[in-house]
Amino acid sequence: MTQEAEPKSARVVVADDQTVVREGIVMLLGLLPGIEVVGAAGDGEEAVALVAGLAPDVVLMDLRMPRCDGVEATRRIRADHPGTQVVVLTTFADDESLFPALAAGARGYLTKDAGGDEIVRAVHSVLSGDAGLSPGIQRRLLERLSETERGPAASSEPPDGLTAREMEVLLLIAEGLSNAEIARRLHVSTATVKTHINNLFTKTRLKDRAQAVRYAYAKGLVRPPVG
Repeated sequence: MTQEAEPKSARVVVADDQTVVREGIVMLLGLLPGIEVVGAAGDGEEAVALVAGLAPDVVLMDLRMPRCDGVEATRRIRADHPGTQVVVLTTFADDESLFPALAAGARGYLTKDAGGDEIVRAVHSVLSGDAGLSPGIQRRLLERLSETERGPAASSEPPDGLTAREMEVLLLIAEGLSNAEIARRLHVSTATVKTHINNLFTKTRLKDRAQAVRYAYAKGLVRPPVG
């Protein structure tokens, strides 16, 4: 009688800018069945480089990182290395984090209070073609769908060819944030913010921030305050 071969372990890269957190995740994953950690990155740029060199099955991706954040890194990885899936593993479960990450191509989304078993399930779910979402994230997506069905909601499809990051910058402009405040919120440089603003102004043919705010409301990207 032939002995069945053990299932192949998923080759995983961990990306997190906090050294203690990153090392803790790597240590935890090393104890879990069906997971092989092949690399660890301190920011999105390193994650993209590791994927290019190692071709892992899955990246566990933090979102708020310097140089290149998790959303942009996810977009680049999914565009250039479609054989690698991305599961977000972050502290943040707000809409401003969740939806841009999924729009960029992440197939899974977990918060850092997820247990080891939940991480394993998410990794193997995305490899089998399913979504790897925590129960709380699934509820939030269902709530958003329910809100959409009840009435007009902010558009989820970026207009005028805007990228997910340009959309984020536009929405922060609509909140009244300065370039420096946007840079701190997104953990990028003010020069990067200026580049995104120039790109979105070119695509939308806007001339200034006031026009950008009006554009965001006109496109249904933000709602007027109630009351």
